[in-house]
Amino acid sequence: MLKTTTRLAAQMFAGAVVMPNLSAPIDTFEAMERYRTQIQALSRDFEPIVALFLNEKTEGEIKKHADRAFVVKLYPSGVTTNAFGGVVSLDEYGALFGLMEERGDMLLVHGETNGEALVREEEFAPIYERLAKTYPKLKIVMEHISTEVLANLLDKRKNLYATITLHHLLFTLDDLLGGRLNPHLFCKPIVKTAADRAALRRLAFSAHEKVMFGSDSAPHYRGDKECASAAAGIFSAPVLLPELTRLFVEHSSVERLQCFVSQNAQRVYNLSLPQKKVTIEDVPQTVEIECGGIVPMLAGELLAYRVAED
Repeated sequence: MLKTTTRLAAQMFAGAVVMPNLSAPIDTFEAMERYRTQIQALSRDFEPIVALFLNEKTEGEIKKHADRAFVVKLYPSGVTTNAFGGVVSLDEYGALFGLMEERGDMLLVHGETNGEALVREEEFAPIYERLAKTYPKLKIVMEHISTEVLANLLDKRKNLYATITLHHLLFTLDDLLGGRLNPHLFCKPIVKTAADRAALRRLAFSAHEKVMFGSDSAPHYRGDKECASAAAGIFSAPVLLPELTRLFVEHSSVERLQCFVSQNAQRVYNLSLPQKKVTIEDVPQTVEIECGGIVPMLAGELLAYRVAED
């Protein structure tokens, strides 16, 4: 699975933030470096920025390796795949957040409660506001936002940023369960209403300076999706740039695609990645039915564009 996902990511991007919610979470510096080395060994020119899973080990790890900046990912316990070792009470991490603020580390957040599915993200909005107000110099990234409420929250606090996925720009609840249930569109946070999608599109198509593309591409084998208890996650990696290109072209915003996909993130993260040229061709392609045992988003459908081969 790692070989498949790394190949696809490296084909389209110079680097990416890599999430740590594996079955054995990436919650130590040594685990981060092992994972980073594994990924680099599978790609020619791709820079993985591995996030550290926030738990009781995090403060010690940051102090032990004080000479480097960290990207830390906060998962409220149980809200998504492999998050049961996540945060139960934010109050326990006040000293850590203060330390991260002083150091210039970044805090990425899967912002959902364990409430009703449609309002979990909306219920998290006051927590974002409290974090941003209490730690005004800490960069906080609201990951894969899916609601108009969080889209509107973005400009209320200077230190709040956001990522938006391709699937939240494309789909609504009707696509997930309006006809026959499509388990390959089941993710967390779940896709929402047309009004929520419209709010996200306004941010993306304007290349809002605090908004970055985040694929949140989550691979699960076919048997883990097409079953009575389907895993949450959409495997979008094979179609990301072709479908983003189509979407931005159709909404007369293609000149802003580079900012949304790359430039905003490099500025927010203060990155200097190797230059990489990716060519998108106006050539149709059919999405594979399966990639290494994983069913991709839009499997079997005809795309208007493709990534040119090297």
